[in-house]
Amino acid sequence: MEITAQTSPFIILLTFAIYGAVHSLLASLTVKDFVHAFFGLVGERYYRLFYNIFSFVTLVPVLALPFIIPDKILYTIPDNWRLAAQAVQIISIGLVFISVIQTGLFSFIGLSQAMGNKSKDTLTTNGLYGIVRHPLYTFSMIFLWLTTTMTQNTAMLYLAFSLYFIIGGIVEERKLTKVFGDEYRDYIEKTSMFIPFL
Repeated sequence: MEITAQTSPFIILLTFAIYGAVHSLLASLTVKDFVHAFFGLVGERYYRLFYNIFSFVTLVPVLALPFIIPDKILYTIPDNWRLAAQAVQIISIGLVFISVIQTGLFSFIGLSQAMGNKSKDTLTTNGLYGIVRHPLYTFSMIFLWLTTTMTQNTAMLYLAFSLYFIIGGIVEERKLTKVFGDEYRDYIEKTSMFIPFL
C-alpha cells in the first residue's frame, strides 16, 4: 500500500497506539508483580531502568516516522509570536525537569532502584504538584502544542501524545489510589488534574 499525505496521519496514530499499548502493559502492576516474582531481587532492582530504556528506544522510531512519511504544513506561527511561543516552550521544558526532580530524578530513571536503594512510597503534593496532579503531562503538552510550524503528521503525533497523557493520567491515578488510599483521594479533591485552578 502506498503511503500518501492522506494516509500518513492514520499510520502515525496506529503506530503510536501500538507503542502506547505496549508501554502501558509494561507499566501495569500486574506485569511488575510478575517480573518481581519471576526474577526476584534482580527484577525488583532493574525493572524500572529496563522499562525506561525500552520505552526510549521504542519511542525513537515513533518520533522519526512523521518526518519520513508524506506530510503537509497546516500552519506556521507568525514571526511576531514565534519568540513568545519558543520562550514558553523553554519554560515548559524547565518545568518538566523540575517535576521530575520533585519526585526524585534517579528514582524516575530507575538508577536508585538498580543501585539497591529501596525507595519508600511517598506522595508529593507540594511545588508544581500543588498546582496540578500531573505537571509532567501538563507542561509536556504545552511544549508540544506550541511548536511553531505544525504539520499534519506532527499534529496527529501530538494528539496521540495528548490522549496518551490523559488516559495514562487516569490509569496512574487508579494505581496511586490503591497505594495511598484516602490520602490520594483528598489530594484529588484539592488539586486539578491538568489545568491549574480548574
